[in-house]
Amino acid sequence: MIVTPGSATLHELRAVMEGEALALPMGWEAPVEASVNALAARIAEGEALYGVNTGFGKLASQRIAGADLAKLQRNLLRSHAAGTGPCLPAPVVRLILAMKALSLARGASAVRPQVIAQLLALLEGGILPAIPAKGSVGASGDLAPLAHMALVLIGEGEAIIGEEVVPGAEALRRAGLAPLELGPKEGLALLNGTQVSTALALAGLFTAEALWLTALVAGALSVDAARGSDTPFDPRIHALRGQPGQIRTAAALRALLEGSAIRESHRTGDARVQDPYCLRCQPQVMGACLDLMNHAAAVLTREANAVTDNPLVTAEGEVLSGGNFHAEPVAFAADNLALVLAEIGALAERRVALLTDPVLSGLPAFLVREGGLNSGFMIAQVTAAALASENKALATPRSVDSLPTSANQEDHVSMATGAALRLAEMADNTAAILAIELLAAAQGVGFHRPLASSTPLEGAIARVREVAAPWDEDRHMAPDIAAVKRLVERGAFTGFVEGG
Repeated sequence: MIVTPGSATLHELRAVMEGEALALPMGWEAPVEASVNALAARIAEGEALYGVNTGFGKLASQRIAGADLAKLQRNLLRSHAAGTGPCLPAPVVRLILAMKALSLARGASAVRPQVIAQLLALLEGGILPAIPAKGSVGASGDLAPLAHMALVLIGEGEAIIGEEVVPGAEALRRAGLAPLELGPKEGLALLNGTQVSTALALAGLFTAEALWLTALVAGALSVDAARGSDTPFDPRIHALRGQPGQIRTAAALRALLEGSAIRESHRTGDARVQDPYCLRCQPQVMGACLDLMNHAAAVLTREANAVTDNPLVTAEGEVLSGGNFHAEPVAFAADNLALVLAEIGALAERRVALLTDPVLSGLPAFLVREGGLNSGFMIAQVTAAALASENKALATPRSVDSLPTSANQEDHVSMATGAALRLAEMADNTAAILAIELLAAAQGVGFHRPLASSTPLEGAIARVREVAAPWDEDRHMAPDIAAVKRLVERGAFTGFVEGG
């Protein structure tokens, strides 16, 4: 797949993350070489250039001798590779390599073409640098994790090949690659940037989108299980408000419920005038989530295509020091995605609580006959509540936090990497909540037999029943939750939503 630097789409980025090969278009080297030549001319003039012939951060006033410029870049990678914690997952590392190559290939970073080619070679060969997940504050870029990435290019650090962790030099040898000798600024360009936080946020976005679709299916199924109304999804209601996500969500819920015999059985003569909010207000809540996801997608697409190292070299040969490495846009996007994941799970948990309450649902208590002898879904709802509560704590905004670093030179930071890193844990919690709701809603619909739900919702029930039998009497609940959660994580329910 050929991707033009500066023009990558979310579809292309997701494909790379999932394993598709990445190539650059013909002629990409020309602007890259021009920036290298421009920087070389400025160095030859004896000008002090940050990170090129000076120290870094608070040490920027220290001039470095010409004979030590290569050593300066090596030392930078070694000293900044100070991360900790478990390594980032392979799909995220693939995306980091791809975005770093695309950013450098825009020709504003004064990095030689062979550096970019080495990044692409690692990606193509499945040689993924071992990058500890923690250690970045999201300004000046993702320094520590990107330093771990860059070490492999010079034959140091560690890489993961399949399931094997090997020294960086061995990884290059297996790929037939030689360690790079870094030129002026190249080490700084490699580790200065927002690619790690952006990759984590993009992974969170892709997961949130799939969970959002799954939640629509689970929510619609809960409406039928609780003999709820589809009137709240009437397009006239949502047109009067005009929120685009709300309008789209209502349309999706209408399509999911269309043709349900359960709905038709109580269209007239229903004593319940209005459903609880967790059923009735799905378009308003899930629509707001959709609008936030769309905003985050736009921000992250721009960031994935951006040049975010420092200093930058213009087409006219000027060297400009700035702050594109500050990941505040990514931090805000990640915080919004955290809100989305928390709200998807919170609304789903409330529907599970409704279904298990006989007063609200009209169904047997805890969705099981012979209550008392059987506890049914009693503790499954407790599990959902625990996970929803955990997500609320995890959703606390990280972008409002800042802790000065580098002897107060870097006195305001974004915390974008931590903001994006916690999305995976939140998504895991939300997937489990949705698995519990799918089990509960499928169980609830079973009490309305022989009436059938709609075609797509019956398809969703069949998918649940492939891995979990109806609940006739108490049995070990955890395996059912785990089995349906695996389906949720594979996106097994997203296809039931029109356009999903």
